[in-house]
Amino acid sequence: MTVQYLCINPNADLPELTPSPPFKVIVLADHAVTPEWQDKVSNHLVDAGCLYMMAWGVDCSSWDDAFDMVPVMKFIDQGIPEDKFLMTTWHDDETIEEVFHFCKFSAQHPTIELDHVLIFHISQQDASGDLLGRYEMAG
Repeated sequence: MTVQYLCINPNADLPELTPSPPFKVIVLADHAVTPEWQDKVSNHLVDAGCLYMMAWGVDCSSWDDAFDMVPVMKFIDQGIPEDKFLMTTWHDDETIEEVFHFCKFSAQHPTIELDHVLIFHISQQDASGDLLGRYEMAG
């Protein structure tokens, strides 16, 4: 399993992401963001290959809602194909270690193997060393 970390300032322009193998994303929200930016991030990550999203932090349930709407809107007329089915969860009463454990051992897509994880950190301060180390130790 490969794990990547991306830190982005709240409401900032999004970096170019090329479509990749299907992956899981953990949205770690240290800050509130606008609903428009939340929708933009959700679409951006789903277009890049996200098929399982776990949200933790500020307004995490709204991240779940934003991601849930992406495939609904993209496939409104034909139904969501199995290979585009998006799983979402939010974890407002759990520690980050519990979310990492859930990602590693429980977050499974029903039809596609997801061997890549992106930790998408909405923060003004990079915490890659800390969070990648905590992810590695989870479980």
